[in-house]
Amino acid sequence: VIPRNLQGSRDGGYLVGQVNEEGEMTGEKLAYVYPDGKMAYYGHFIDGEMIEARLANVILAEEEKLQFDVIPGSPVYNFDKSTSSCISTSPLLPDPYESERVYVDASLISNAGEGLFTKIAAEAGTVLSFYNGIRITHQEVDSRDWSLNGNTISLDDETVIDVPEPYSHVTKYCASLGHKANHSFTPNAVYDSFVHPRFGLIKCVRTIQAVEKDEELTVAYGYDHSSTGQNVPEAPEWYLAELRAFQASLKK
Repeated sequence: VIPRNLQGSRDGGYLVGQVNEEGEMTGEKLAYVYPDGKMAYYGHFIDGEMIEARLANVILAEEEKLQFDVIPGSPVYNFDKSTSSCISTSPLLPDPYESERVYVDASLISNAGEGLFTKIAAEAGTVLSFYNGIRITHQEVDSRDWSLNGNTISLDDETVIDVPEPYSHVTKYCASLGHKANHSFTPNAVYDSFVHPRFGLIKCVRTIQAVEKDEELTVAYGYDHSSTGQNVPEAPEWYLAELRAFQASLKK
């Protein structure tokens, strides 16, 4: 049983456990709890960083104390932030929270390839998926051929997250699936920042309206379709064609 000494993040996840003498979240019996408050990683953390933890269910015990039921046979999870060349040391180890909430299937959008679908019904504001990838610079993205930028997303002013070939195939990479969400001008989700215990600071897919089970999740990619964009990626031709069709549909 762990007293609730919380270090929360604005994305809804939080660290819980006893701080040490220095006030750090360090020890063998700490946990990261996902935004649902039910699923957690329990084990060894050093100053809030996950060193070796296992998947656990959260049990609310007496007097606001949390108890963790470690799942038998759980894989070992650790902090595994990507670099410019390594997307993950365990690219085929799925995220357990995401695995209960989304799946990849053929998109309902014409010529869009694969899409991201819900396994559950969810309210607005729910985190359903994560967008991890290699970390590259904006300059690198801007200087290369546009065809290589299909799975890029801006993380901040310095960093772009990318899921390049061959990791765009779930047989090569399935640790996170947020890059599978397709564009819509009438989206049901947005990209948001998320501090993940395994991936570090990444993006997530968060609903902006209630969604049903087996609904395709879409986001507005936010490309620049004017000629004066600042720090906004220039729109590719498929996006401009879809924009023209969307604008035409509004005039009917």
